Amino acid sequence: MIVNGKKKLKIGLALGAGAARGLAHIGILEVLERNNISIDIIAGTSIGSLIGGIYAAGVPLRYIKGFAYELDWDHLTDLTFPRQGLIKGQKLLSFLEIITGSKDIEELNIPYAAIACDIEQGKHIVIKEGSLAGAIRASTAIPGIYAPFAHQGRLLVDGGVLDKVPVSTAYQMGADLVIAVDVGTKVVKRKTENVFDILFNTFDIMQKELDKYRELKADVIIRPELDDCGSFELDQAAYCIKKGGKAAQEALPVIKELIRERIGWSKETVE
Repeated sequence: MIVNGKKKLKIGLALGAGAARGLAHIGILEVLERNNISIDIIAGTSIGSLIGGIYAAGVPLRYIKGFAYELDWDHLTDLTFPRQGLIKGQKLLSFLEIITGSKDIEELNIPYAAIACDIEQGKHIVIKEGSLAGAIRASTAIPGIYAPFAHQGRLLVDGGVLDKVPVSTAYQMGADLVIAVDVGTKVVKRKTENVFDILFNTFDIMQKELDKYRELKADVIIRPELDDCGSFELDQAAYCIKKGGKAAQEALPVIKELIRERIGWSKETVE
């Protein structure tokens, strides 16, 4: 892209997994928008694929925030006999088709990819074409909770199994500068009351251990402070969005300075 006779730096956003904590992505997008930092590429895992996909589809942030405030698990759950998962996922897919306008990824305003995992072969899957709702459904299929999603001959589950924050995918899609958002894992310190609590706690414990050995190699890493929000707590939307905005605001000077340092960037777009 050319801006004022110069090549515009392509900014990529890698939005990470974290279930309800991922609603913080909304607050981060709000801060970037207010500061005229346009996003050219979005790669998302799990909740990151959901927020990123809706945004890439052109849904205004005020509407996305409204969805977040109204969302509860009744909108997303259709319990089934647990052959592959406790939740069938058709209700979630229908919800996604409505809010995405049944768009295909090729139609989106911003180049986009959703990360999933082939549960039968253990492969990292990048979905960059076809149904946006289907891509998000696959990327958010938390193992043991949501039934896997059949896609192009593969059985797919939540991308967070292999790639919690898809930084490398954002670079591979052509980003020159990548802002990664890691919404972390819950501090496991509460009693479990049901099978969902047990499963989410299990994933959080595993992720916390894996994080010790993973290094995110992005230009900027935003980590909102979300220790008080559990994976299942959709009613904490306001808290998560606020924390996401605060973290993005704190990262803003670094983001702007990096943009200015890159060769060929049009400085006017960030001032």
